[in-house]
Amino acid sequence: MYTRDVTRPVSVGSLVIGGGAPVVIQSMTTTDTGDEKATLSQINDLAAAGCELVRVAVPNKLAAAALPRLVKKSPLPLVADIHFDYRLALLALDAGVAKLRINPGNIGGEERFAQVVELAKKKKAVIRIGVNAGSLEKRLLEKHGRASAEALVESALDYIGVVEKMGYYDLVISLKASSVPLTVNAYRLLAQKVNYPLHVGITEAGSYFTGTVYSAVGIGALLLDGLGDTLRVSLTAPPEEEISVAKAILAAAELRRFGPRVISCPTCGRCQINLLELATEVERRIKDITEPLTLAVMGCAVNGPGEAREADLGIAGGKNQGLIFCAGEIVNTVSSDKLVDEFILCIHNHLKKK
Repeated sequence: MYTRDVTRPVSVGSLVIGGGAPVVIQSMTTTDTGDEKATLSQINDLAAAGCELVRVAVPNKLAAAALPRLVKKSPLPLVADIHFDYRLALLALDAGVAKLRINPGNIGGEERFAQVVELAKKKKAVIRIGVNAGSLEKRLLEKHGRASAEALVESALDYIGVVEKMGYYDLVISLKASSVPLTVNAYRLLAQKVNYPLHVGITEAGSYFTGTVYSAVGIGALLLDGLGDTLRVSLTAPPEEEISVAKAILAAAELRRFGPRVISCPTCGRCQINLLELATEVERRIKDITEPLTLAVMGCAVNGPGEAREADLGIAGGKNQGLIFCAGEIVNTVSSDKLVDEFILCIHNHLKKK
């Protein structure tokens, strides 16, 4: 496992990114930011889903004009996504956004970038320097021959150097590509050179299914390396879906838990119950539970208390009946038609005893 020192913490609104704080989940609205009502509605939906930091696109002055009201009404700290026009970054900072996401290479030159940094310093806002493989500087493509991990890191270090010369250090860094190996290698290389908090993700990961797989592999690899202070799962899907996938990745990496986890077997010829229906119904019935329980739904006694011993509670189906077990010990045998009801009752009784 790759490990690194705890990163430099930065404050984004009420959040802390880096410094050993829990990995922050973020997403991005898909609405026209100038449509204040629609944007705020989506921000509220994201907050309800568990998003902790939200980015909004600011492509024009109409979007920038909506920012002061959005900042005031949003339940989450806002990140303004700025490209090409440094004046929009200045307007966003004046509106009170907690963080800017910019690619310094397309913001209009070093002098204009310096104006953005100076105002960010004055406003105590954080800047995410985002380097993308798809928009790498021509000189670096010519030098390295392609958008390599080394090229991405060199680009980031150049911009970091410019900002540090101005005495500004409240930075978050991201190096993104649609290639998982390229992204992972770039972050690993950068982490050996700087100690700024890292925003991790796989850009343009794809539709819900494909994007989930690519994001889980890439983000998961980095998290298990000890890298990543905030993340976004980029999906061509409703943004709320990004939050559920992000939670699952963090839970799989055993960094954060968001309520119960249901583990279930893939079934085999021994299975004599509809395990898919059973597992789906259990997941539906436990959605309001916030305790980080591990619950097992197994297809037979072979995969019951023995193989699911790490589960807090579980059920194992059989012909016309099932077993309910707790901490690896069988506590009840129940007919199939009452199995889920009895299991849910057992879960709530277990929670009352804690």
